[in-house]
Amino acid sequence: MTTSTRGAAKAPAVLVLEDGRIFRGRAYGAVGETFGEAVFSTGMTGYQETLTDPSYHRQVVVMTAPHVGNTGVNDEDPESSRIWVAGYVVRDPARVPSNWRSQRSLDEELVKQGVVGISGIDTRALTRHLRERGAMRVGIFSGAAWEGVRDAALLARVLEAPQMKGADLAAEVATKETYVVPAIGEKRFTVAAVDLGIKGMTPHRMAERGIEVHVLPATATVEDVYAVNPDGVFFSNGPGDPATADGPVSVMQGVLERRTPLFGICFGNQILGRALGFGTYKLKYGHRGINQPVQDRTTGKVEITAHNHGFAVDAPLDKVSDTAYGRAEVSHVCLNDQVVEGLQLLDQPAFSVQYHPEAAAGPHDAAYLFDRFVNLMEAERA
Repeated sequence: MTTSTRGAAKAPAVLVLEDGRIFRGRAYGAVGETFGEAVFSTGMTGYQETLTDPSYHRQVVVMTAPHVGNTGVNDEDPESSRIWVAGYVVRDPARVPSNWRSQRSLDEELVKQGVVGISGIDTRALTRHLRERGAMRVGIFSGAAWEGVRDAALLARVLEAPQMKGADLAAEVATKETYVVPAIGEKRFTVAAVDLGIKGMTPHRMAERGIEVHVLPATATVEDVYAVNPDGVFFSNGPGDPATADGPVSVMQGVLERRTPLFGICFGNQILGRALGFGTYKLKYGHRGINQPVQDRTTGKVEITAHNHGFAVDAPLDKVSDTAYGRAEVSHVCLNDQVVEGLQLLDQPAFSVQYHPEAAAGPHDAAYLFDRFVNLMEAERA
């Protein structure tokens, strides 16, 4: 990515998809060029949490909501230390943010962090195109990056960009050093959390329940996990292709062998699937947004949930499977397309979900999953 911070408000911009479809608009955020996988998010709010979610690393996010930036940016809502999206696509950016918590405009923040975006295009048409053709590589060019350059030359540059399938990205976004999030109030449990792209609200939700969370790098070993003497082990969300995550899969298998209570979300769900012997596959255009209906098959309850995943676990929906670690079943399923959204073991304390129960941003329907994790650790201690 190359960027400049000047002239964003007036510079023309162009978005080029790898299949040759082109959209022309105006620069939004930094001026320059960027490449990534084009995906769309259906959330109408929470754009600041979306931008700072490490799971969006190397993705260009298209917002389906037409107006973006209305509430500005503050220093309390980021889910990590920086914006991770590779590029940002909006239809009508707010000219003036209006919110009592706003400290600066979204445009200013994008410029500050060098995030190249485009505005003024038909995001509905772009979203429909991605739904029909699937997520694909894309480039955004503005200012000197494309002035006078032929469309064919820009397309050639897009086609040189790496694809998401086969990308090993977790270590690029994870912490390099272990850190501790202390329990809020009385400490009840210790959890080792393997950071594959963790969001800040996730260990906070555990801390609210009396858990001291030791956040470990994505490269952590089984020995690193058990060095903190955990009551439970957690595997976080994160970017990239789960087929490349052999290290985390091996660590999770070590946890399963010790029968320690285990909870995984998003990428962690895919890691559990692989650890149990299931395959994973790339979805056509993925699930991204805060309005995805999921059924908890253990209770029959339907939840509205927050998603950000382009890969899924290939596990049977209609039967219990025998694995090296006992019987396993699909615990949650997406009601839009029957994609596996959760797994659980029946013979030991381990489960996972494909979505984001920490509700940042999103609904609180799935908050009970953190309580379910606490219950597993309580039962194991008893």
